[in-house]
Amino acid sequence: MKRKHLLAILMLLVFSLVLYGCQAADETTEPDVTELEDAGAPVTEAEQTAEPDAEEETEEDAAEPTGDKQVVKFAVQADSTDALNQLVAAFNEQSENYTVETTIMTNDSGQMHDQLLNSLSSQSGEYDVISMDVVWVGEFAAAGYLETVDEILMDNQWLPTDFNQGSMDSGKYSGKSYALPYFPDLGFLFFRKDIVSEEDQATLVSGDYTWADLLAMAENYAEGDTPYGYVFQAMQYEGLTVNLNEFSANWGDLSGGLEQMKAFVDSASAPEDILSYTEGETANAFVNGEAVFARNWPYMNGMIASDEHNVKIDQVGYAPLPEGGSVGGWLVGVNASSQNKEGAIEFITFLAGPEGQKINATVGSYLPGYNGLLEDAEVLAANTLLEDEGFQNALQATIARPVVANYSEVSDTIQINAHQYLSGNGELDEAVSQIEGVLP
Repeated sequence: MKRKHLLAILMLLVFSLVLYGCQAADETTEPDVTELEDAGAPVTEAEQTAEPDAEEETEEDAAEPTGDKQVVKFAVQADSTDALNQLVAAFNEQSENYTVETTIMTNDSGQMHDQLLNSLSSQSGEYDVISMDVVWVGEFAAAGYLETVDEILMDNQWLPTDFNQGSMDSGKYSGKSYALPYFPDLGFLFFRKDIVSEEDQATLVSGDYTWADLLAMAENYAEGDTPYGYVFQAMQYEGLTVNLNEFSANWGDLSGGLEQMKAFVDSASAPEDILSYTEGETANAFVNGEAVFARNWPYMNGMIASDEHNVKIDQVGYAPLPEGGSVGGWLVGVNASSQNKEGAIEFITFLAGPEGQKINATVGSYLPGYNGLLEDAEVLAANTLLEDEGFQNALQATIARPVVANYSEVSDTIQINAHQYLSGNGELDEAVSQIEGVLP
């Protein structure tokens, strides 16, 4: 009995010592990381040695925008200048939540149109923001492929009149705006300052003249080494639609516009082959000194400024066309199937607003679509055309081509019927009837 009692005492003593050793070990081990693992966070060496409140800080950081910004995908043609790169870089630097990545599309407008159409019609979100030729918006908007931009205008307290008029009209379909200007282009009048009188020059620059007035000037000044009065685009192609838009006061007087156009074609001061003139023939006739007046786009001024042709830059003046010049260029809109519409809206706001437009104008020498920049000193210095009063007047008198869902078909009808009449192979009434039948 005594031996059994002694054994029990010894066992109790051993058990007490073991228990005391376990408690001491618990007091000296590293902090347990089980709670971090249960929270779903990977257990790292930093977390195991972090201060007690590190977990709370990590959760708060997750609620705030992180270094991983959401991507805004921008479908756009390649830019031969550095403007696009600088636009994207400037936006990415200032935006807290989004970063823009560009998808460079083909520079063939027809192919780009088809690529965009395939993507948009499949309701793909591969592009958030798309750049568009001014004549595509009606088609894309009618099909439901674009978000409206009316809310962008309201949120920024912008009015449509804050932007180039022709560009805004080109982006408007069925009473709603679906696009904002990326950069506009426009048709306007080039004239020979060394030939036209100062009085007539002042009239032209003001824009206060008619097509009949211009025809009279063309016939008066065309002579000798400058045999052509007025050259323009009259071949059966898109340029004819554009020019008829101008002659008809944006389709307001189609009959009168066609008659006036034919008067220019039939004039003794017109080239015999005027009905085959595109922009190329128009430019060649003017820069080589064969024409007093020419309707063309701004690119022709670059040809003149190169000093490689007979006509020099100091011999040339600029003016608006009598009823306004057709707008060209590019617009930007939001893909209705975009999965990042908030980011797309933020980028378009930057792109079409004064900051983005100024980068485009100063770095790329593009025309600004935001009117507030037309008097900006840096913008004027980057594009000498903008320093000219006549060109400024032209830029503020732009008109849109038809904004319709089937623009290609509409333009074809206009070209075919107008050219038949101008060439003497069709009647005026028939041409007017056919064209009016396809206009909105």
